[in-house]
Amino acid sequence: MTAAKHGNAESAGSGFAPLRQPVFAVLWVATVLGNVGTFIRDVASAWLVTDLSASPSAVAMVQAAGTLPIFLLAIPAGVLSDILDRRRLLIVIQLCLACISGTLALLAHAGELTVTSLVALTFLGGVGAALMAPTWQAVVPELVSRADLKNAVALNSIGFNIARAIGPAIGGLLLAGFGAAVTYGADVASYLLVICALLWWRRKGNDGDELQEHFFGAFRAGLRYARASRPLHIVLLRAGLFFIFASSAWVLLPLVARSLLNGGPGYYGLLLGAVGAGSILGAFVLPMLRRALSSDNLMLGAALIAAAVMACLSFAPPQWLAVVILLLLGVGWITALTTLNGITQSILPNWVRGRGLAIYLTVFNGALAAGSLLWGGVAEQIGIPNTLLVAAAALVVMAMVARALPLPSGEEDLTPSNHWPEPLLAEPVAHDRGPVLITITYRIRKADRPVFWSALKPLAEVRRRDGAYAWGVSEDTSDSEHIKEWFFVESWAEHLRQHRRISHADADLQKDVLALHAGPDKPVVEHFLALEKPDRKH
Repeated sequence: MTAAKHGNAESAGSGFAPLRQPVFAVLWVATVLGNVGTFIRDVASAWLVTDLSASPSAVAMVQAAGTLPIFLLAIPAGVLSDILDRRRLLIVIQLCLACISGTLALLAHAGELTVTSLVALTFLGGVGAALMAPTWQAVVPELVSRADLKNAVALNSIGFNIARAIGPAIGGLLLAGFGAAVTYGADVASYLLVICALLWWRRKGNDGDELQEHFFGAFRAGLRYARASRPLHIVLLRAGLFFIFASSAWVLLPLVARSLLNGGPGYYGLLLGAVGAGSILGAFVLPMLRRALSSDNLMLGAALIAAAVMACLSFAPPQWLAVVILLLLGVGWITALTTLNGITQSILPNWVRGRGLAIYLTVFNGALAAGSLLWGGVAEQIGIPNTLLVAAAALVVMAMVARALPLPSGEEDLTPSNHWPEPLLAEPVAHDRGPVLITITYRIRKADRPVFWSALKPLAEVRRRDGAYAWGVSEDTSDSEHIKEWFFVESWAEHLRQHRRISHADADLQKDVLALHAGPDKPVVEHFLALEKPDRKH
């Protein structure tokens, strides 16, 4: 037993342990190749639009067309990733993206590509990326053990940065040597490789589940979960605050390269490459850092590193030193990104994982967009060096204040406990019938009421998080020890889903409440359906 535990701990501590899982390794390689293809396509589109139009607005339209759908569609995409088979959804998305790049290749080969068609097809590609992002992230816990989850998230970050480092370079070489059609064709080939990997993966599905959620119901359930989950609130708040202030480094970097460091476009590319290289380096050392530091200390360290980099850049260091400094920015950025992403993964149960990750991605992209507007406006007023110093100081202050709101540990067992008994039925109930009122009747001694109330508070969060749209607790006016907990669920099917959603961690909270019940029998659980109007029979 001791040797086994030691082996598991050693495996969990290794940054490359997830690659020992064949399915994760194959899909990880496929994802890297797919991202390389995406960067190849983006390089071709960014260059071609300058050939098609000299207008800066045309270039901006292509950039916006690729990124806007990711912000607008992340949450609906998360819903789809939770209610559909994730493997099949990814295959369909990859096929659609291959068709989009194939269309671009055909139009480029025929010389029929225009700004309008390029923007439209780029927008469709952005829609595919928006649908794919939460789904790819949601499948990670299916591929690795819980102990390897954070390392798997870090490896995904390494893969993305590898693709970002080599994709544009390959795209530029293909574009210069063979033209746009071949360049887009390389992107099509990358999607086909990803599809082959997904077809090879034999994922267990849930076909034929009579309690399968539908889109709008799943959308409401996801929003209810996000509204009621305090651990998710903490992660979203910490992420939003960090990325709003840390985004100043990204927003101002082109101006820093040109105005403060007197560099050209090649030097700006070198700076971006330094950030990417630093991200890869940071992902390699993160497993060791996680063994020594808590998540809150990692976030504090990431904020201090980013702030130090911004402060150093404000003094216009030599070009070679700026490259070294930006390596550190990559380390800090990937530390924060993987820490927040890993915690988000670990606090979400599988039934709502895609929706929770989609909300996280929406906050992440929204914070970057808000930070871009904020720091761009500030720089116009006080200049680039002063803006970097103000942002650095604000980031340090934010990091210190945020420690008062510790990140969740993410160590709770969120697998379904399946300990709720099936409701007693006098006759069959249609799944769409509702709303449903569930009551639990306790007998609580007056002396135990403060403890009972404290134990009920986290349980109330569980009820709301898993499907209740209203919750309360009442006492009998004729007997103050007679306490009734009640909550409403929108339909009978949704209540049956609650039975599946209750986790082992939730079961422990229920045990704390049940331990205070003073009655001779167990608390009485009752279910009430909204009374339907009886049919008149003549």
